[in-house]
Amino acid sequence: MKRRTFIQNSAAITTGTILGTGCATTATTTMTDTTPTPQPSGPTLRKGNIRHSVSRWCFGKYPLEELLPILKDIGIPAIDLVGPDDWDTLKKHGIDCSMCNGAELNLVDGWNEPKFHEQLVKNYTEMIPKVAAAGYKNLICFSGNRRGMDDEVGLKNCVKGLKTIMPLAEENGITIIMELFNSKIDHPDYMCDNTPWGIELCDRLGSENFKLLYDIYHMQINEGDIIRNIQDFNSYFAHYHTAGVPGRNEINDSQELNYPAIMKAILKTGFKGYVAQEFIPTYENPIDSLRESIDICDV
Repeated sequence: MKRRTFIQNSAAITTGTILGTGCATTATTTMTDTTPTPQPSGPTLRKGNIRHSVSRWCFGKYPLEELLPILKDIGIPAIDLVGPDDWDTLKKHGIDCSMCNGAELNLVDGWNEPKFHEQLVKNYTEMIPKVAAAGYKNLICFSGNRRGMDDEVGLKNCVKGLKTIMPLAEENGITIIMELFNSKIDHPDYMCDNTPWGIELCDRLGSENFKLLYDIYHMQINEGDIIRNIQDFNSYFAHYHTAGVPGRNEINDSQELNYPAIMKAILKTGFKGYVAQEFIPTYENPIDSLRESIDICDV
């Protein structure tokens, strides 16, 4: 299942309505095949250098009540892209929400288009205090697609819209985080598809509460030079995602990225946030894929 499809389906399930083409909220999907749910066998002790997380949509086949104990068993203390309907479940299992969602419209209608600002401002104004009250720190956002728009116009539009919510984010101690996507393979026409554009947006907003989600998979496809960009621009990155290139599958030696080296580069920057696995598992037992990915990144 692709992220776009999972987000749209989960939005419909959790809210009963979809804003735009689908509001990215929480997942309440159930098992649709006969794959047995692995049972925890005792927590794995991790090194504690990398703060591990995983994106909910990649393992959406598992109900949260079954998945969360497995995460604890593997040594994953957090989960990405979960909205308020499931935060109580996360707290029950002692799992942090490393990236909250539910305020965005979808992945293609974003802050670069003024006609969406009214709804986005309403959504984020309502969501930011909820995130803070729950004790979480990060809330995702998206630039939206270009649709023929010039990058400079898109920057100005994003600044105009986001400036209306940044004082509230700062007041509540919430970081608004825009994700970098590739526009070559997975998200054609997405505007925030390169690091320089995202950095320019951060600079124009001028707030420590606005950062980027540096998706290693996406940026390897669109621009490469992963470790150098992490070294040079890490102050703009509040969160990281992983996946194998090509294919967006496991991060082992079947793909081109050297994830242990990338994790070591991240550590050298003094990064204290989360690194979330966001790959599509291909193993017969998806949890084996997840455990392997954490083993690889636990440098």
